[in-house]
Amino acid sequence: MQNSIRLLVSVLSVFTLLSACSSTEKASYSQNVKPILDKHCAECHLDGGAGLIKSGFNIGSYQGLMTGTKFGPVITAGDSLSSTLVVLVEGRADPSLRMPHGDREQLSKQEIKTIRDWIDQGAMNN
Repeated sequence: MQNSIRLLVSVLSVFTLLSACSSTEKASYSQNVKPILDKHCAECHLDGGAGLIKSGFNIGSYQGLMTGTKFGPVITAGDSLSSTLVVLVEGRADPSLRMPHGDREQLSKQEIKTIRDWIDQGAMNN
């Protein structure tokens, strides 16, 4: 009887772990990430905006996002922790570099999580 209980507990534990691992939904560039960038970044990083002129960072397309700035890429696919975009929106860089600048609305924790999840999942053009 005890062996049956142990087996049942083991099986339930495995199912619990598997369900916890799959709890992060697949993030989509077009459905999840692009709307966040459009809301918070487009004013400066599109159509001759100050950020586009200064850094060369153009969020008008997936390719522009992945190309990054004239200083290099801002996304390291699979590694949100070291991706410059995440560092800047989380405020882990010098405060003068935090994005978006000034009194513009900062990204919410959920919006940052969405971007992090997308990057960690490979930053696909999906």
